[in-house]
Amino acid sequence: MSQRAAAVIVTYNRLDKLKTVLESVFGQTAPPEWVVVVDNASMDGTAEYLRSRTETTLDVTYLSENTGGAGGFATGMKRAYDLGAEYFWLMDDDCYPAEDSLEKLIAGHDEAMVTMPGGVPFACSLVYFDDTEIAEMNIAAPDWKWAKLWGKGQRSVLVETCSFVSALYTRATVERIGLPFREYFIWFDDAAYALLAGRGIGPGVCVLDSKAIHDTPTNIAGDFSRIDDQNVWKFAYGARNEASFHLHHGSVLAYLRFVARTTILMHRGRVSWKLRRRIFGRLMAALTFNPTAERVNAR
Repeated sequence: MSQRAAAVIVTYNRLDKLKTVLESVFGQTAPPEWVVVVDNASMDGTAEYLRSRTETTLDVTYLSENTGGAGGFATGMKRAYDLGAEYFWLMDDDCYPAEDSLEKLIAGHDEAMVTMPGGVPFACSLVYFDDTEIAEMNIAAPDWKWAKLWGKGQRSVLVETCSFVSALYTRATVERIGLPFREYFIWFDDAAYALLAGRGIGPGVCVLDSKAIHDTPTNIAGDFSRIDDQNVWKFAYGARNEASFHLHHGSVLAYLRFVARTTILMHRGRVSWKLRRRIFGRLMAALTFNPTAERVNAR
């Protein structure tokens, strides 16, 4: 019951976790027709390990440089599209889906499609940090009418965004909006993609019975109050990317609100002025940073 689904997994130097991801994906009750892995130029033996696997459904793209999560997902989704996938099941290399995750994700998406007149552009699993705690960094942003499907007896809620941690997109959505912005490299590429997918269509769904674990060191949702010397490089991408999206796909007002919110959070977190200046520089860079999505069906 693959329904021509392709799992798309992006990996970089996390071989031990990737092994668990692959076992979870190959062990699905309704396994995907293809397992597309993008190796972002790993240096920990990932390439050698992947070449040793014998599954005929495994399709690996080896990149010569690290293109980040955004570049990896764009590459993997394009490969899955060319293979003929109708569903694109996206996950990082530290996402461990439950054995029936894909089956319930597709079923929940298809059930919601019957109810929602405009269609459902994406679906996502309920992501956990461990066996009992929800992963705070992967809580899908609820739509204002989040309970509409729940009120009709469906085990799903409407959401505006989700992360690329057990997320499902349809071929129609990929053809309509193209691939994730490669130039984002990391951070906000997944939220931006979900927001673009919902434009003119409506919200996506979080299928509550489709579950996955996100194997992260801590269960803390990152915000701009938590910037330090070790993680500032990631927040710098986040500041530029999200500011760019608000400005070029929203409005000047949305951009200014984001700048103000970021400034307030850095103040509350007592982030050093050296790091604040770096983030402010990235917020200003967003004025001219406006990548264009690659179209899958371009000739």
